[in-house]
Amino acid sequence: MVGSELSEVRRVRRWRSVTEKRQIVHLTLEPGASVAEVARAHGVNANQLFKWRRAWEGGDLSDGSPALLPVQLSSPVEALEAALQEPVSDGGSIHIELAGSVRIRVERGVDLELVRCILASVKK
Repeated sequence: MVGSELSEVRRVRRWRSVTEKRQIVHLTLEPGASVAEVARAHGVNANQLFKWRRAWEGGDLSDGSPALLPVQLSSPVEALEAALQEPVSDGGSIHIELAGSVRIRVERGVDLELVRCILASVKK
């Protein structure tokens, strides 16, 4: 009879979304907040909540969406022209490595039309 009573008391594991975990973690970060009290209020084991906090601090408790960074697009030729127009000390050169082990070395004073042709042929 005791065994049947224990099976009825057994808790069902609740699945929490990443957003919900983050919200609960943020409650523990408020000044004067108690992890034990926040855990109890949300039906979470305090040890589990500490694990979520470590995950949040390590950046592992993200919503899965990638962080967006500002991007400025330019053609390879425009970028190369801009780099060649900037002052370079000691002669200078540009080394370009592309996928497929293509390496291009551009020395200062090179003909830009020749560089355009080379980059166009590599692009194909």
